[in-house]
Amino acid sequence: MDSSEHGPSVSSTGVASGGNLPPGLTEEEAEEMQVELTKVDDEIQTLRQVLVAKERHAAELKRRLGISPISEIKQNLTKGWHEVQCSNAYKRTQETLSQAGQMTSAAFSSMGSAIRNQFGEMR
Repeated sequence: MDSSEHGPSVSSTGVASGGNLPPGLTEEEAEEMQVELTKVDDEIQTLRQVLVAKERHAAELKRRLGISPISEIKQNLTKGWHEVQCSNAYKRTQETLSQAGQMTSAAFSSMGSAIRNQFGEMR
């Protein structure tokens, strides 16, 4: 990781390059903060390395168990679709569409009856 990722470079005294300390910050506080920043950056790098190692280990376990990326995607899609179907929004939409379908069917039935009656009267 290069220092450009952390904003302005800091000199050995902890002062931001280009001049003065930020307002309300002593040189000692700035140096302490720089030391803390370096420690946090090191911890972040360590955590990234641990995460990569864990991801590799998980991939190896999945490979040994015969879990392919395709089967994982299929399982995730199945689980996601099930969650959608169980959601209140889906259930409400399904009820509304069902009611709309019933109303439409009733309307067409009534319209068909009215048309039949009209043709019957024409004879």
